[in-house]
Amino acid sequence: MSAGEALRRHAGAIVAALVLGAVSLLAPDRAADAVTTIGYSLREMLLVIPPIFVLLGLMDVWIPRETLIRYMGDRSGPRGTLIAFALGSFAAGPLYAAFPIALVLMRKGSSFFNVMVFIGAWSTTKVPMFLFEYAALGGPFALTRLAANIPAILLIALALSRVNRGRASPTPPLSV
Repeated sequence: MSAGEALRRHAGAIVAALVLGAVSLLAPDRAADAVTTIGYSLREMLLVIPPIFVLLGLMDVWIPRETLIRYMGDRSGPRGTLIAFALGSFAAGPLYAAFPIALVLMRKGSSFFNVMVFIGAWSTTKVPMFLFEYAALGGPFALTRLAANIPAILLIALALSRVNRGRASPTPPLSV
């Protein structure tokens, strides 16, 4: 990689470091808070990402492509959507952990619609979040939010899959 390519590739990090340097000169207390936050976020990611990649490796080895296509592929119907919804709802971890899993699902043959349902369920209908809302905000609120989110996830997934229809697959399939 040439120096120019490296600069372009890492431009965002370079700009962020320069801004942090400028902030440290103008407001050292704010810069210290920023560095503390960056450290906390990095530590959190380092605790979450390795187990996700282990899970991905196991999923890649244990679940044959044909099985995933049968249960979550284009012809899986409502069963595939329910599986995608359950995978997303019972998952643990922050939303950024869902994207590597979604990539493996797509490469293994899951339909784009089901991948979007998985991401939507991960982001809005997690069981622990629902239980917290139920306890903290009451049953009517938690159930109303869930009842509004489920059709919204399905409609957004449908719209995105229709927009994406006819385009080349965003990821090449895994060679198994």
